[in-house]
Amino acid sequence: MTVRVDVLVVGAGFAGIGAAMALGRAGVDDVLVIERAASLGGTWRDNTYPGVACDVPSHLYGFAAHPNPDWSHVYARGGEIRGYLERVAASEGIRPVFDTAMLGADWDAGTETWHVRTGGAHVDAVEADVLVLACGRLTEPSIPEIPGLESFPGPIFHSSRWDHTADLAGLRVGVVGTGASAIQLAPALAGTSDVTLFQRTPAWIVPRDDRVYTAAEQRAFAADPLLLEEVRDDLYLEGEARHASRSGDLRAAAEARAIALAHLEAQVPDPTLRRALTPDYAFGCKRVLLSDDFYPAVSSGRIRLEASALASVRGSTLVAASGARHDVDALVLATGFASTQQPYAAVVTGEQTTLAEHWDRGMTAYASTVVSGFPNLFVLDGPNAALGHNSSVLMLEEQAAYLARTVTGRDGVLRLDPEAEASWTAEIDRAAASTPWITGGCRNWYVDDRSGRLTLLWPGTVDAFRQHLRGSDGSEFLPTSIKGRGAGLVSHEKKGT
Repeated sequence: MTVRVDVLVVGAGFAGIGAAMALGRAGVDDVLVIERAASLGGTWRDNTYPGVACDVPSHLYGFAAHPNPDWSHVYARGGEIRGYLERVAASEGIRPVFDTAMLGADWDAGTETWHVRTGGAHVDAVEADVLVLACGRLTEPSIPEIPGLESFPGPIFHSSRWDHTADLAGLRVGVVGTGASAIQLAPALAGTSDVTLFQRTPAWIVPRDDRVYTAAEQRAFAADPLLLEEVRDDLYLEGEARHASRSGDLRAAAEARAIALAHLEAQVPDPTLRRALTPDYAFGCKRVLLSDDFYPAVSSGRIRLEASALASVRGSTLVAASGARHDVDALVLATGFASTQQPYAAVVTGEQTTLAEHWDRGMTAYASTVVSGFPNLFVLDGPNAALGHNSSVLMLEEQAAYLARTVTGRDGVLRLDPEAEASWTAEIDRAAASTPWITGGCRNWYVDDRSGRLTLLWPGTVDAFRQHLRGSDGSEFLPTSIKGRGAGLVSHEKKGT
């Protein structure tokens, strides 16, 4: 069946739900959300590994219009966040069509619509005036090319595709990686398994200071919405203040680095082990991690640290770059995601090229949201929309608000002026040039290897992003024909299927 809608949203994680919510509140009711999986939740549906939790404080990691007084911890657990998203979607009347993947999307210049092919049983094609890509940036696991990996005889899976049928209790488990997922799951596994952790590069880790919210605190939050708002505002300002240390302010970075080193020294008394866990690159160059239990697990020996990368696999023997060999029964790849080259880009075709071709030197977009050569297309959580210092939900909400304002405020086809995209990109490149993300002496998932450009991370504060998007007045788009459909690019009337 082919469905005809005003707006098609692809993805039902935070970005997709936020987009549908903003459009609905702007009066755009003819919105279809499709999701390739069997349920909503995005990151928090896919990541179910032991110990999974957010590294942004709970009361900041949610939609402003949907405060939640019932978070169990200062840092919410993964299952809680998924449940929160389900409740928000239900309360907003957002009902995604599940098991429906976007297989291809083509701009039709004749009808001035997007034609989207899907893999759904009930919806196999969609025609839409506006296409919103809310596909996420951390969705496709990055599997390292390690000689012999296919020969491993035991359970092997990526951290975001956790195999809950595999009983790892009592087994020797190899964990590859020391990023955000690895430092959560390795200590959790170490309680019941013999864990060997392969560390290619140590991370800067600062105290997490997590704790349980008491029942009294939860009651107070529920009774006083202003209290929740004050908590959120305070957390926001704390996050904005962290930008300086992440982006290269020398004094702020030195202070934050000292905190991280003191944390390491306090929890790892062995100087040899401490040296192996000390980064040799600038603070902020890679994602700064939060943990109170990773260092103690390594220091106590519950996690055996292999301070080099996994070089090859020979059956059940893992060979490290150091030459050391480790026999294991199961292997967990906490190796990150395909972040700079988004999988969906290859199947989206605009006026002349695919998104992948347009982004062959790294992702670009005006306002991190609209792309030249791709009319009536909006990308949420895409180019330069990630954060290293504050909540990414804040960025998504701002992009969703920009989307809603734009599609209800203009007639005709929205064609971004290529000069607007080029100017925005040049501004980001200038802002990023002297930051640790570019000059800090590390490899990170924020930078595209093909061009050396910062393509994932927004180099400024959330406040600066808000000012940019709220200051956009439509002049970023080329003059276009008027369809004469009344106010706004999309109608506010339901269409048939």
